[in-house]
Amino acid sequence: MPLHPQALALLDLVAAIGDPPMEEMSAAEARASRKARQLPSTAPIHEVRDIDANGIPTRLYRPNDRTDLGLLVYFHGGGWVIGDLDSHDAVCRALANGSGHAVLSVDYRLAPEHPFPAPLEDAVTATRWAHAHAAELGCRADRIAVGGDSAGGNLAAVVAQLAPVPLVYQLLVYPVTDLTCAQPSYEENATGYFLTKAAMRWFIDHYIGGADAKDPRISPLFAADHVLAATPPALVITAEFDPLRDEGDVYATRLAALGVPTSHVRFGGMFHAFFSLGDFVDDGRAANALAAAALGATLSR
Repeated sequence: MPLHPQALALLDLVAAIGDPPMEEMSAAEARASRKARQLPSTAPIHEVRDIDANGIPTRLYRPNDRTDLGLLVYFHGGGWVIGDLDSHDAVCRALANGSGHAVLSVDYRLAPEHPFPAPLEDAVTATRWAHAHAAELGCRADRIAVGGDSAGGNLAAVVAQLAPVPLVYQLLVYPVTDLTCAQPSYEENATGYFLTKAAMRWFIDHYIGGADAKDPRISPLFAADHVLAATPPALVITAEFDPLRDEGDVYATRLAALGVPTSHVRFGGMFHAFFSLGDFVDDGRAANALAAAALGATLSR
């Protein structure tokens, strides 16, 4: 289907702003550009609290005062280079309010200052901390999920494979699963749709440097069958006009083929990052609601 009119209008707005391409900026410049475009969320929620999770900054979102909530440990997108607790504040509020359960957003270290495996180490550490301190957060240690978008989806998928604690669900929003950049959608959607092939190369170079892109801790698509088969039920969300589309599609297909209960929804007419842009595109809000409902159903059991 064609690009959705709302997506097209947003791309026109981005083009009118005239920022240089990501790959022409330094990491510091890219972060400053992202920060300048962020708008604070106005969505009300019962509680938001910043917490030190064994040295890792995190932010807890609680939609109510119950003491038996499930918990989603969420890793933000941004190519392992940009993004923070503030960049995904609106998403985390939507997921907590919509699911009726808590969300712990993780501010993992960023590349290139802290390349692989530092972000992954922080993701694992925060997940272990959440499990150990679930009761203090008003949550159940036996109802913990992991999730994230883009690079955060990559971290969530790898954490689900490593299984540092028992997990009941994985929410993977246009996840990076194959850092070889070999999937056809890299060429089909190389330019013109917010995230470009060149920008992904820039992100990947900052994150892994000379490391092996086929290491399953880097590219979860390359994990062995028995590892993938042992991961928890999944929701995988992808976008039609996204260089990452095919690797998300293939990952979902492989999970399902290996017996993992998997739902896969591709949003036609959408581009990368739409999940974080619910204030601008209806499908962003719809994807948030879809993810929240899936989380709510699982975490309430």
